[in-house]
Amino acid sequence: MQRKRYTPGRTGSAARTAVLLTLGLGLGIGLTGCSAGTPVDDIAVDAKAGPAAPVAPPGRYRTLFEPCGSVPQATLRDLLPGAATLADRERDKAYRGSAAVTYDTDRRVGCTWRADTPDTSHRLVLDVERVVSYDTAVSDDDRAQEVYVRKQLAAGIPLPPTAPPTPTGPASATAPTSASTTAPGTPPGKTPPGSTAPPNGTPTAKSPTPGTTGGTATGDPATPDPASTGLEPRVLEGLGDIAYLDDVVSAVGANSHQRVVSVVFRTSNVIVTVSYREQTTGSGEAPDSAELQEKARNLARLLAERLEE
Repeated sequence: MQRKRYTPGRTGSAARTAVLLTLGLGLGIGLTGCSAGTPVDDIAVDAKAGPAAPVAPPGRYRTLFEPCGSVPQATLRDLLPGAATLADRERDKAYRGSAAVTYDTDRRVGCTWRADTPDTSHRLVLDVERVVSYDTAVSDDDRAQEVYVRKQLAAGIPLPPTAPPTPTGPASATAPTSASTTAPGTPPGKTPPGSTAPPNGTPTAKSPTPGTTGGTATGDPATPDPASTGLEPRVLEGLGDIAYLDDVVSAVGANSHQRVVSVVFRTSNVIVTVSYREQTTGSGEAPDSAELQEKARNLARLLAERLEE
């Protein structure tokens, strides 16, 4: 048998190796071409994105105290004088109080105490609310202030007046004269038709009406009302960040009266409401306003100090 003559050159294995080398070289060139794009430093950043908006700070308080145990027993004896005449078991129950039903004790808690006698009935209600803002742009304190303001306005107590802006120019050059506000054709010193203001332009002060909720705004906040007694519903100073007192008296039946004194104050993101009621039976006189207000304010100060601990 004649052998096949060997011819120098590429065998099948060598040819396959050459093909693989050629493909690898082409792939490397392609990858180099893809990576040779725009440098990272030259990529434009969207200017509309801007910095992240600041998040409003959280409130000072994250939890609330236990309400029924927050009032000392000595204070309860003063607020519930009728409890002293009750049997031991009933007296202990009256001083223990009844906790309000809430779904989150870190957001809202409350307690009620009550003691009745044949002649008088006393009830004390404590409500404590922790306000949380779910808007990152509004702080818990600001949200709590909104809730507080709604409570005060609902009680009919006006907000304290704010200072007017300071004029930038001479007042005489921009301030209108009294003559410029008079209706055309009205003689000097006369009140225009349909107007209830007095001739001198000063509004008439209105005193609060007994038995109504809240007070009424007077014409000039700086001028005291001569008919006021200092016990009318009002804004309180030196209690929390801001506070007010409401006093409402009403008739119950033919010969009974009740008076409810409420003290509401805000400290940071917590709003505390103290409601103290006394009801008399068979008496033609209403409960004493000064006594009830003093007791309610003393308890409110005690709770404000508790929040500062």
